[in-house]
Amino acid sequence: MSATHGKFIWCELMTPDTGAAVDFYGKVVGWTTTEMSVPGMPPYTIFEANGVGVAGLMEFPAELEGKGIPPNWTGYVAVDDVDQSAKDFAANGGSVRRPPEDIPTVGRFAVVADPHGAVICIMTPAPMDNPPPEAPMGSPGQVGWHELYAGNGEEAFAFYSKLFGWTKDHDFDMGAMGVYHIFAEHGTQAGGIMTKPPTVPMPAWCYYFNVPAIDSAIDRVKTGGGTVLNGPMEVPGGSWIIQASDPQGAFFCLVAPKR
Repeated sequence: MSATHGKFIWCELMTPDTGAAVDFYGKVVGWTTTEMSVPGMPPYTIFEANGVGVAGLMEFPAELEGKGIPPNWTGYVAVDDVDQSAKDFAANGGSVRRPPEDIPTVGRFAVVADPHGAVICIMTPAPMDNPPPEAPMGSPGQVGWHELYAGNGEEAFAFYSKLFGWTKDHDFDMGAMGVYHIFAEHGTQAGGIMTKPPTVPMPAWCYYFNVPAIDSAIDRVKTGGGTVLNGPMEVPGGSWIIQASDPQGAFFCLVAPKR
């Protein structure tokens, strides 16, 4: 495995109203946008923080309508060989939801799911001549945390560790809610895995976006037509989080160093 295999590199929103999403997340997270044009591909919007792309936005695909899939955020994990990684997902009890295919000038990707059905994208990016420098951890507008509500936390951690090379940073005992497995990518904390509570309808990944302060972000979510579903809540380490849905129903989370 290379130094980038298993690293989260992108986050993407599929929504039926891209214009409303640009307005909402621009105000809530502080993102600006640019448009990206790829031959043969639908229009694509880049969310930027300090002029650097951190996430993407696209129209909800017509082929997914009527299949019970809501507007959603999906993460992309870099892999050395997307075709082999897709085979590895299937061989280890997961599934391939969309076979590997090329995005011209961007890379080759696939949509996969773990053995309990949580969906994620994998990608072998096209080489970049001058990749932008990584923003410092905690920088506003960046994706600050990746969290899996798993069908079974122990099994999910073992699965992703095998396929992505993630290592255990430490476990946190949440009492009745079970164990929270904090994982690292190449030695850096990147997210957590836990067995989903009964209130979560299906196993799923969720993504936390960094904001400077949580209370003012809550006001922006509500003013923009979103809904706070959980929080504000202080988590170990002193950060504050909320879980929310945007006006189109996509689930997202925010994390801040202070109230």
